[in-house]
Amino acid sequence: MANKDSTFGAAFVGFAASSLCLGILSTQAYSYFKRYPLDKRFYKLLVAFLWLLEVGDQCLIAHAVYTYLVSNWGLVTILLAKPVWSLVLQITVGVVTGTIVKLNYAVRVWRFSKKNILVTGLIFLLTFGELGVACVYTYQSFRLESLADIGSMKMIGTLSLALGMATDVVIAAALCYFLRDLRTGHSKDDSVVNSLIIYAVGTGGLTSVVSFTTLLLYNFMPDNFIFMAFYFVLSKVYANSFLAALNTRRVSRGRGTDAETTTMPTFLMVGKATQRTVQLDPEAHGQSPISPNKSDMKSSLSPMPSHHYAEAW
Repeated sequence: MANKDSTFGAAFVGFAASSLCLGILSTQAYSYFKRYPLDKRFYKLLVAFLWLLEVGDQCLIAHAVYTYLVSNWGLVTILLAKPVWSLVLQITVGVVTGTIVKLNYAVRVWRFSKKNILVTGLIFLLTFGELGVACVYTYQSFRLESLADIGSMKMIGTLSLALGMATDVVIAAALCYFLRDLRTGHSKDDSVVNSLIIYAVGTGGLTSVVSFTTLLLYNFMPDNFIFMAFYFVLSKVYANSFLAALNTRRVSRGRGTDAETTTMPTFLMVGKATQRTVQLDPEAHGQSPISPNKSDMKSSLSPMPSHHYAEAW
């Protein structure tokens, strides 16, 4: 007989954890729209779409948990019936969220790497590979005669989770490698780069850990719902990491990715030598005073727009 703690109990815990993550995501979405009212429409629509997608994902999880824990309360035999449709569909919805976030990270790698086709192409390949395998897994799940037979699709499920984890590792490694080349030797600029590297490792490490844990549990304990509990949370971890990246940008009158300008070291200045003007005494060097070139003065004194770097990050 199935253990209720490792099946129904695990599903309930996963639902509670995913609800908490959705609350954090909602707070981040609210903070984004409040802090960056002049952000580009693309980012606003993307944030809204991700939030709606995760709300829909949570509704699917809630329906599945309600079906197993309330409508069929105490009936362990429900595990021998066909999987409820919402539980199966949630698999694909969760992967779609991860795909959107990873594609945005791939764009960052593309910009930071100065359009490195090989690395960026690998990330795209892994991302769409995971999406394709997950769709196959969803299709096969709809054809299962019993939820207890979910372990029979271990190969497809393992491949999908492994591709997702590999994508996270490649993205984090690529960002760290290419961000390292943006160091200028100036402490202020390099501190920004170091912060971005730490952030890339942190977000990539977090998603990788959740994916790896889900992968291990699915392979060693496929007959319970513990791995499902971790999978319920995974997509919201991706969405939260993306919104955190948007919300940690420099705030300048709510402009965000529009046309933020500043004379202080910003994301755009990373990788570019800080232009400094050196005042020399012409007579001390045996030279006649020469008026500086206007274009040079303009390039060294004009504030440098940081919206390009903000878009990249």
